[in-house]
Amino acid sequence: MEDLHSKKGVRSEVNKIAGPVFIELLMGTLFGMVDMIMLGNFGDNATSAAGIASVGITNQLVLIGLSLVQALSIGATAMIARYMGGHREDRVESVVKHIILITQMFLAIPIVILSISFAPGLMKFLGAHGDTIAIGSTYFKIIMLGFLFQSLNFAIFASLRGVGDTKTPMKINVFVNLLNVIGNLVLIYGLMGFPALGVTGAGISTALSQVIATILSLIYILKKDSTIHINLKEKFRVEKDIIFNLVKIGVPASLEQIAMRLGVLLFIRIVASLGTVAYATHQIAINILSLSFTPGQAFGIAASTLTGKSLGADEPVLAEKYIKTCSKIGSLVSGFMAIIFFFFGGAIASLYSNDPQVIGQAGQILKLIAFIQPFQSSSLIVAGGLRGAGDTIFTLMSSFIGILIIRVALAYYFVIIVGTGLVGAWLAILIDQFIRWILVNYRFRTGKWKYVVIR
Repeated sequence: MEDLHSKKGVRSEVNKIAGPVFIELLMGTLFGMVDMIMLGNFGDNATSAAGIASVGITNQLVLIGLSLVQALSIGATAMIARYMGGHREDRVESVVKHIILITQMFLAIPIVILSISFAPGLMKFLGAHGDTIAIGSTYFKIIMLGFLFQSLNFAIFASLRGVGDTKTPMKINVFVNLLNVIGNLVLIYGLMGFPALGVTGAGISTALSQVIATILSLIYILKKDSTIHINLKEKFRVEKDIIFNLVKIGVPASLEQIAMRLGVLLFIRIVASLGTVAYATHQIAINILSLSFTPGQAFGIAASTLTGKSLGADEPVLAEKYIKTCSKIGSLVSGFMAIIFFFFGGAIASLYSNDPQVIGQAGQILKLIAFIQPFQSSSLIVAGGLRGAGDTIFTLMSSFIGILIIRVALAYYFVIIVGTGLVGAWLAILIDQFIRWILVNYRFRTGKWKYVVIR
């Protein structure tokens, strides 16, 4: 049997957890890029720009909601991993039930009701111009309705990853993302007898794919032989310790996500002031950047799960090895992506749009994205390890300083005062990522995260 403390054993465990997550996120991002490319090639330049912009505006609100769900899910993943490491598997089902009920009752349902009731006003607040609101308001409502199912899937998948099951979320997500791409192709362009619905068709396909993912997820966790089994016949009881842990880990994580999303919103409003074409270009760059998030996110999830499990088994040295190994492998993959973005940025951007102005600007931005890669990947992974330990207060501080203060202030200075345009906004992102990389790595080196207690 392979020694988990050896380099080979640590690397094997990391790849076992991170591999399926990386494939899942990579395929999901690639499918998302295909969706954006479809919209970018639908209609004339003005229509395609407004369509892409409406997706970007809607995604801002979806990401706010998902970030709050994710914050609570971080608590669930950390708790489940600790319980598994400490051989307290009997506690897992209760954690899953708590996280599903709390996310639906206190986050998903209120967000959906508010967003559908005030759709045009919210879009305008998020920086949408009149053409974007006219084309994208129906898309906005449909996507937000699908958020009910998306948030439920998020909570279930986070729980599965807590026990080390990353293959099930991968299989479900890859399958439904493939269905979504096919649905988008049919409904955006009007194939197989369907009308050409443009961005509205993309919304319908995306929401339906979330519904299918929910059905598949529920079927899986209700099976007796699943990695997490939920017994609906067993009466649900509120447990103070689980609520305490969720509050202790989830509240700082929620505040971190609120700070991040508020910072991004303010940043987006600065970018949106440059006009619809500039915003569409920015959205294309963000869409491509999301591809480079995948190594950091995948190995960050692996770091979170393996750190929690190791600390649950009272092995802090092993937890540190896992975080370092995750960071090394994730950074190598991100470095490879950086080279591609630097040399082939213009060619990648040309897939999204025929507009020479958009392609030229996006190509410049992708060169900046290449420099962002090493800092982004490392900070995502190390922060994932800290969260897996339940150390969410410091990650809150680093995100608050980096995104809400540094990124917004510098973007305002570069774009509004100096007048550098979109490139200046992305320079602000680069500096923000560098500062956060310094902060989270400093916290990791102190070793204080090893002593966070979970009930």
